[in-house]
Amino acid sequence: MTATHVPDGRPLIPVRRMANKVPEATVYFWIIKVLTTGMGETASDLLARLLGPVPAVAIGGLALAAALAVQFALRRYVAWAYWTAVVMVSVFGTMAADVLHVGLGVPYAVSAPAFLVILAAVFALWYASERTLSIHSIRTRRRETFYWAAVLATFALGTAAGDLTATVGFGYLGSVALFAAAICVPALAHRFGALNAVTAFWTAYVITRPLGASLADWMALGQARGGLGLGLSPVTLAWTVAIVGFVGYVAVSQRDIRADAAA
Repeated sequence: MTATHVPDGRPLIPVRRMANKVPEATVYFWIIKVLTTGMGETASDLLARLLGPVPAVAIGGLALAAALAVQFALRRYVAWAYWTAVVMVSVFGTMAADVLHVGLGVPYAVSAPAFLVILAAVFALWYASERTLSIHSIRTRRRETFYWAAVLATFALGTAAGDLTATVGFGYLGSVALFAAAICVPALAHRFGALNAVTAFWTAYVITRPLGASLADWMALGQARGGLGLGLSPVTLAWTVAIVGFVGYVAVSQRDIRADAAA
């Protein structure tokens, strides 16, 4: 805890400072991120099939609220809490995009640009308020609120974009190839100095959503729809086990925490 001081040096108002609430973007971060997107896609579809769309959305919304409440209550990054929140954002973000398309009949060609506008608005408000969009600066409640608003918007945008490419001729496997190639663009652009780290990160972050979702759909859906036909339940379970394994590893090894994270 730090404090502000009056001119004579006496503490005026104690200020509690949080450690950064977001993990370092290591290879493990990107692996878990892609896994959460795929698991969220199939879990959302599975819940809608088992419970019906309305109860599934209600349960997903409550679970997301609970996960974010835990995340916001912590004063530092905790792997299981952070990634649980990401998983629930993935599930609910998928539901949000699907409700617009299936429930309200909004075409993906309309919802994808709409979610892009929403994401741009979140970034604009965030930058206007904080003058940074860096994930290494998530040390205040306001910045954390902007961060999770952006994350939710990226998941909804990525879901709509992935479903759009799958339905306009690419198919699920073609979409996997498309987004696998696309995610290399910001990485290479940053590597060769054409894109700054913050822009490269958020561009790649958006692309991980349709990449993981398309891969999971290809594995789960039937051959008549261009998939392997493994089923929603087995794919959801397998990807969940993988997420738990990787999150457990980074929680124990702390490989996703900067050395100065608590400084």
